[in-house]
Amino acid sequence: MAEAVSAGGLPALRERLHALADPGHVKVLQGYFKTGAGQYGEGDRFLGLRVPVLRKLAREFRGLPVSDALELLRSSWHEERLLALLLLVDAFSRGDAATREEIYRAYLANTRFINNWDLVDSSAPQIVGAFLGPDRIAPLLELARSESLWERRIAILATQHFIRQGVFEPTLRIAGMLLHDREDLIHKAVGWMLREVGQRDRAAEEEFLHAHCRTMPRTMLRYAIERFPEPLRRAYLSGEAAAAHA
Repeated sequence: MAEAVSAGGLPALRERLHALADPGHVKVLQGYFKTGAGQYGEGDRFLGLRVPVLRKLAREFRGLPVSDALELLRSSWHEERLLALLLLVDAFSRGDAATREEIYRAYLANTRFINNWDLVDSSAPQIVGAFLGPDRIAPLLELARSESLWERRIAILATQHFIRQGVFEPTLRIAGMLLHDREDLIHKAVGWMLREVGQRDRAAEEEFLHAHCRTMPRTMLRYAIERFPEPLRRAYLSGEAAAAHA
C-alpha cells in the first residue's frame, strides 16, 4: 500500500463518484438488482454508475488505505460499496500476510454491507477463498449455515478460488449443504459452481448430480448442466440420466 493514491484520498474519490453519477441509469439498476418491496435488494440506492467506470476509478485510486476502503464499504450507495470491494480485492492481491489477514477479517466483520450478488461475486473468491485455501474451510461451513442469504452465497462463491486450482471437494460439500436452500439466488450460485467444476472434471460434477439431480431445485440443475451436450442435458432434465445410474 506504499503507492501514491490520487490527491484528496477518500473525499476526492467520493466527489468523483458523485460527479460521474448517471441518474438516467438508476431505474435500470434498481430493477436489475431487485430493489422493490420484498425483493432481495429492497431499498438499495444507486448513483447510476456502470461497472467499467468503477473499475477505472479503482485503478486510479489504487493504494487507498484499507481503513478508507472499509469506510466506503459501509456506504448506503451500492456503487460505493462495489468500488470499496474492488479496492479491497486489489489491496489483498498485492498485500503482505498481515494486510491479507486484516482485509479477510474486516470482510467477514462487514458482510451486512456485502448485500447483493454482484458485491459477493466480485470479492468472495478473491478475498475469502484466497485467504483460507481449500484446507481451511471451517469458516465457509459456518457461513453456509448462516441465516443471511449473502453469507451463504459468500460460502459457495469463495470456493470458486479452489475450483480454479483444481480442488473440487469444498465446492461439492458446500453445494450439498445448500441443496435445499430456500433462495433462488443460492440455487443459481450453487448450479454455477457445479458447472465450473464440470468444466474441469465432468466426472466429479456428474457424480454429484447422479446423487442429487432428482431432488435439487430445477434452477440449480439447469445452471449446473448448461454446458452439457444437448442429449445429456435433456437426459438430466427428464430424469433419465439419474435413472441410468440408480
